[in-house]
Parts: sequence; structure tokens; C-alpha cells
Amino acid sequence: MKIQHIPGVAPLYTNTFLILTDAGHGIIVDAAAAPQTYLDALQAEQAPLTHILLTHGHYDHVGAVAALRKATGCKVYMDPVDAAGNQMLPLTRDLVDENWPANGELKIDELTFKIHHTPGHTPGSVCLLCGELLFSGDTLFSGSCGRTDFPGGSMQQMQQSLSLLAELPIPDTVQVLPGHESFSTLGRERRSNPYMNGAWF
Repeated sequence: MKIQHIPGVAPLYTNTFLILTDAGHGIIVDAAAAPQTYLDALQAEQAPLTHILLTHGHYDHVGAVAALRKATGCKVYMDPVDAAGNQMLPLTRDLVDENWPANGELKIDELTFKIHHTPGHTPGSVCLLCGELLFSGDTLFSGSCGRTDFPGGSMQQMQQSLSLLAELPIPDTVQVLPGHESFSTLGRERRSNPYMNGAWF
């Protein structure tokens, strides 16, 4: 597996990621950069795009989905509850090919993504664990967490979701790759993030 960090468009510069599997397939986590940016990166690697995985449906995470799906025929995975077709959650159900597997695991080539449902920022938010990488979307940030004051947000659900992440039976060395700003490790967040260690409530 290889991974590239590709910042999204201004002004939010959402963290997005292009993963290349050992079999030579491309996977995008949160397609928020210009579509051509991904297509150029895929062409440089001679890799077809097969999957887009969305941590949630907010506009600043899904802007390239429709164009990339049309250009490549890739599959789009997201919790359909976030496919509301409105200003904040612009994707419609016809643009989401698959809900997350019921068993909580999505296998793509040699990779296994473990899906942890983490509502709070949006009803359909998830965090994706792949080996030593945790794609935390807008649930867990470095030293903070996602907003809960948007429509569909819930502070109570966010508390439960962060507690779930804190208690996962995975090592502190796991890298946290959030939807915005700097990267971290799970151990650092468990120790010092007040939203994760319970100090905020």
C-alpha cells in the first residue's frame, strides 16, 4: 500500500487521501480536491480508481465525487443517511453505490477497512481503520473534535463516538488522519485531547 495526502480546495483544505493498493488500484478517502488532481495522480501511478470512501457527507468532503464517479465508474461508499441532497449534505442517493458492510469490514485487495460508526458531527459519520491508519473524518481532530451544531449534529452522540474511539483495542501508535488540520496519534489524543478523555463533560 502507498498513500498520498492531497489537500482539498480552498478555503477549507480538507485532508483527503489517495491510497494505492499492492494490486495497483486507487482508493480515495474523502474526495474534496479538484477532480483532475486525483486523475493526474492516478495516471502517474497507472492506477484505475475503484473506490471512494466517505467519512461523512458534508460538502467539503464530497465535492469531487460526482465527477470522479462519472469519469471512472468507481464505487462510492457512504452511510446513505448522509445523502440528503441539500446544501450541507449535497450527495443524493443515486451517487452513493454502497452502504458500509453489515459486518463492519470492507476488504479491497490486500486491505481491510474496519468501519466504526461515529455519529455526532453528522448522523452518518464513520471512522475508517486500515492497519495503523485511522481516517477520522470530522469526528476526531488533533486536540479537538468535530462541530455538533450543524443540522443532524449531536453532542451526546459525539461523546459516545469519542468514547468508542478511546476504548478501541488498538495501539496508541495508530496514526490519526483527520478531515482537517494536523495529523496525530491515537495515544496522544487519548492522553491530551479533552474531548476524548472525558474532561469536557
